[in-house]
Amino acid sequence: MDESEFPWVDVLKVRGLPNHVIWARFSDGCEGTLDLSDYVQSGGPMVAPLKDQAFFERVFVEEGVPVWPNHFDMDSTNLYIQMRSAGTLKDRPVAAE
Repeated sequence: MDESEFPWVDVLKVRGLPNHVIWARFSDGCEGTLDLSDYVQSGGPMVAPLKDQAFFERVFVEEGVPVWPNHFDMDSTNLYIQMRSAGTLKDRPVAAE
């Protein structure tokens, strides 16, 4: 996908990893990680609970977006673009038929 293209993707799977890194697999088959530690440290009241690593790791997918138990969510397209910009978004290998 060209860097200028605006993807319409949903998150299919998500995991909270150590050091406030999020991993996600998207509906187009791409997957990647993004370090959210700076975001978590500078965030407001909805982001504050994510400072607790155990809480951060409780992320789940609801209606195609990453969501935490306090109902804080992240836009899937924005997450995809940030991963793409950071160079951490990779095509998922397709199994041979």
